[in-house]
Amino acid sequence: MQRGVMQWLDLIHRWTGGVLGLVLAIMGLTGAILVHEESWLALTLPHAADMRVADDGAIAATTAKLMAAEPATQSILYADDRFGLHQLRLAKGAGAYADQAGDVVTRWDSQWSRPELWLFDLHHHLFAGDTGETMIGIAGLAAILFVITGTILWWRTRRTFRFRLWPKRLSRPMIVMQHRDLGIVVAPLLLLSAVTGTMMIFKPFAALVTMPFSSPAADAAAMKPPMAKSGPLAAHPDWRAIVAAAHARFPDAQLRILSLPRKAGDPILVRMRRAGEWLPNGRSNIWFDAADGHMLGSIDALALPRGAQIFNGAYPVHAAKVGGLLYRLLLTASGLAMLLLGSLAVWSFWFKRPKPGKVVRKTAA
Repeated sequence: MQRGVMQWLDLIHRWTGGVLGLVLAIMGLTGAILVHEESWLALTLPHAADMRVADDGAIAATTAKLMAAEPATQSILYADDRFGLHQLRLAKGAGAYADQAGDVVTRWDSQWSRPELWLFDLHHHLFAGDTGETMIGIAGLAAILFVITGTILWWRTRRTFRFRLWPKRLSRPMIVMQHRDLGIVVAPLLLLSAVTGTMMIFKPFAALVTMPFSSPAADAAAMKPPMAKSGPLAAHPDWRAIVAAAHARFPDAQLRILSLPRKAGDPILVRMRRAGEWLPNGRSNIWFDAADGHMLGSIDALALPRGAQIFNGAYPVHAAKVGGLLYRLLLTASGLAMLLLGSLAVWSFWFKRPKPGKVVRKTAA
């Protein structure tokens, strides 16, 4: 019976790897590049390595200048400690980078003009919108299955373990041995990436992970925006007052995102990152009336239920936004290993499968 179970596990592992291995290879390669996004952008964009300006008055003045220069701006992603430029987001994938004095450094009309944008879209959506995101979520669930079944299958052959970055030959037996032994080395990191990535795509899976810490209903209720309606967006909002009020609400926080209303009745949203948050753009939200700028409500990310805080930690763990250079290098190695494991799995499954033996017929004398 045990042998039969192992045969079924091996069959499931090989077929899902052969079908989804290429998707996982793409995820591994793009992820390994994106964890170093701020570093390579700092080498290619002026002022990208500038120190972050923390003065409220300077931030408010720059916000007013950018909004006046780019009236179609939908949101501003502010500079942080690793990237010294503000990012303006406009409709249909257009945008711009501006320095912290409010001068535009470069602009683009679509995501295809910026490698970091289309790489992000490839990693998260496979260039296919919601359908691609669902496909990546399925691949994430499969990756979790790979790690579990692969570990079980490896245990039978653990005495033959040899660490190999590349198979000795591109024959199926050598690829299988390299796949098995490299996979067990990077299994913990692969599992971490797969779990955190899938949490961000499939809410039921995220609820399953966070359920031991707090109920999904309590998490959703705590993160719900205020019910108050906003007036129409003023022609010239008082950005200085809004920025000052935001910092008064969370004195230890960095201003991360300012989002303008998308439709009538929507407020202005300010996202802040408190000192104890891992999420790079924070989840401490403040809503302001778009007409007169008074505060409508707020959410303190550090006061959320434990499950909601764990969910908010999924992205920074997945994208190496915490842990410093060492963790980024570990995830880079994990991503490159996923590239090798996925691509060689597809190659061995579809192009190196053993050929069926020929049937030899004996002729009667």
